[in-house]
Amino acid sequence: MGTQKTSKRRLTVADSTPQHPVLPRAASGAPNVLVILLDDTGFAQLGCFGADIATPNIDRLAANGLSYNRFHVTALCSPTRAALLTGRNHHAVGMGFLSDMGMGFPGYSARIPRSAAMLPRILRDAGWATMAVGKWHLAPRSERSAAGPFGLWPTGVGFERYYGILHGGANCWTPNLVRDQHYVDPPASPEDGYHLSADLADQIIRQITDQKHAAPDKPFFCYYAEAATHAPHHVAPEWVEPYRGAFDDGWERWRERTFARQLESGIVPEGTVLTERPSWVQPWDTLDADAQRLFARMHEVYAGFVSHTDAQIGRVIDCLEAIGELDNTIVMLCSDNGASAEGGHVGSVNEHRFTKGLPESVEANLAWIDQLGGPRTYNHYAWGWAWAGNTPFRLWKRYAWLGGTRTPLIVHWPSGIASAGGVRQQFCHAIDLMPTVLDACGVAAPEAVDGVSQQPIDGASIAATFDDPHAPSPRESQYFEVQGSRAMYLSGWKATTDHVGAAHGDELALLSGSRSFNEDTWALFDLDDDFSEAHDIAAEHPEKLAELETAWWEAAERYDVLPLDDGYATRMPAISPPAYRTPSAVRYRPGAGRIADEALPVLMRGFTITTECTVEAGGASGILWAMGDWTSGIALYCRDGCLVLALCLSGDQFQVTTDSSIDTASTSLGCRYELTSATSSAVTLLVDGQVAGSLELDRTLPNSWQNGGTGLIIGYDTGFPVCDDYEPPFPWNGTISYVDVSVIDEGPADPAQIAQESLNAD
Repeated sequence: MGTQKTSKRRLTVADSTPQHPVLPRAASGAPNVLVILLDDTGFAQLGCFGADIATPNIDRLAANGLSYNRFHVTALCSPTRAALLTGRNHHAVGMGFLSDMGMGFPGYSARIPRSAAMLPRILRDAGWATMAVGKWHLAPRSERSAAGPFGLWPTGVGFERYYGILHGGANCWTPNLVRDQHYVDPPASPEDGYHLSADLADQIIRQITDQKHAAPDKPFFCYYAEAATHAPHHVAPEWVEPYRGAFDDGWERWRERTFARQLESGIVPEGTVLTERPSWVQPWDTLDADAQRLFARMHEVYAGFVSHTDAQIGRVIDCLEAIGELDNTIVMLCSDNGASAEGGHVGSVNEHRFTKGLPESVEANLAWIDQLGGPRTYNHYAWGWAWAGNTPFRLWKRYAWLGGTRTPLIVHWPSGIASAGGVRQQFCHAIDLMPTVLDACGVAAPEAVDGVSQQPIDGASIAATFDDPHAPSPRESQYFEVQGSRAMYLSGWKATTDHVGAAHGDELALLSGSRSFNEDTWALFDLDDDFSEAHDIAAEHPEKLAELETAWWEAAERYDVLPLDDGYATRMPAISPPAYRTPSAVRYRPGAGRIADEALPVLMRGFTITTECTVEAGGASGILWAMGDWTSGIALYCRDGCLVLALCLSGDQFQVTTDSSIDTASTSLGCRYELTSATSSAVTLLVDGQVAGSLELDRTLPNSWQNGGTGLIIGYDTGFPVCDDYEPPFPWNGTISYVDVSVIDEGPADPAQIAQESLNAD
């Protein structure tokens, strides 16, 4: 409007002088930016960082770019993503824990504030095209349904395009996908060769190509957040076969060979000590032949998963090269945390068993050995491989030890980095990547966005290290906190607590360490001389340890780290309620999309679900409603005229069926679920309100039916079935008027389980 008022306007255009609006435009020759974020990939799980796992495309980026061996993250998914995209410490932007469990404390709200505008918003306003593909996991749990609000979805924070998964994890064969602001079905089926990683690469290639066709001179920022290599380790057999037998001598030998390669390549400095095997990781030589065979196969599948992921990254890199954009694209590749130990000490063929606390055994898992990585499993390796995957460090994801917080970082930018193939040893952190990108792009961080004053950026640019291997580290201090595990880095020194707290499953029983904040012991390391955090010298330097402890508490106060919590159930009283709470009785009608898990009532306390429908004269057949699939799911349907309730509970199948066919006069088909104790329950079939069959269960139902939330679908099914006696879509052959869901409107029967289920994909 302002430009119109100051323009010279006469009767005709020919006699008038136009004044055009000033549109944002990047400087001529400004670089593109591609941030590739891997998931749960440890320091030693890429070829260029020492692994014997084939990652030729990532290795190519390292060979023609720079590898940073002192790059750090927060040791957990959502916090690292928030730190990377905002340049602020994770607690300072409300992401001290997972976005699934926002609490009423500033550091844990799970709501990135408008005072911390994200990198895509800043670059978009400066003239870049912005696109995000892959895993998000930064939207609060209560805001992931079709009702929004969408302000913390990717398109609400500065990305113009989005395709991927909002949740923390996904079934790679049948993911719960989102395009921009709505859920969509995968474009193909597993039978057609669909895999999430390949789909994400397809989308990136399409989006970048479209953008360059439309505006060749306009730079882009693409955030490519892989769901891999997070469990489940899903991959086609042909990617696994090259690794057959490669890991038969176990994790200790693999770790030793990897360490030797790390030393030879210089990715770890000469004089580094390989940390000892902790007591809770089983010595390989003490395992029986069956355990060795199972665990080796788990790592073969994981290696194939890594190589498949690398191939998809390679396709994106090849696209950039083909269109002439690779040299002037800043490519940054890193991982959100170290390798994951959430498979426990014997691994898992169905990670849902882990979240339900169900026991795993070598004997039971061996029955699935030939299906690991395939559609029937939701697999995760034994934690000995997580320990090895973080060579030469100790511990793993969710701990402030280096095994959790130090991951690979590769920076590739031929037009902006003269040296190639070098290793940089400066201390840096995820919060430093945003200011580095802005620095390299010549874009100043704004003081205000949409009238909101911006909080200070905590990170600092590492651009000076691109051409100067001796440039100083961007900063000299950094605190760490993840689920109560704490550490402080200060000018080459690092202090780390032995806090274990309310750890996951096997960790709670087997890991040594403090279970109380009041009893935590701090260890001290001189990382300038002790790259792997191997030698605790706290006793020799009590004054330095005290200095770092004091620095941690000061940082905790400054960045809203307090109050601390190391569990799940203990967070429940502080969980922030949604703006619109789902009522205890709701009615859903067919013809819409899936009803997201987050929009459903809490079913695990007890429920009744009834479907008002018509039964065809030829016999009742098809799905009335379904949630989840054969790794974890529930479905009500008719087969051969009989009503069936099928449940898959962490891979275990249960069914209850009516004895006779459903009468054509029936109009209401349903089921009821009731708790019978803290660890048992019962399901009942209902036909026109009358009991028509029942089944006692030796367990309770989960809060979520699939990792990544598949929601409730009415009148048909998609993806994988809940059980083997039907094949999707298996549509209902009559009509469905509506589905009524009512639940017991009481406090949680098991708050610990609800909390655990809410974060079954971190």
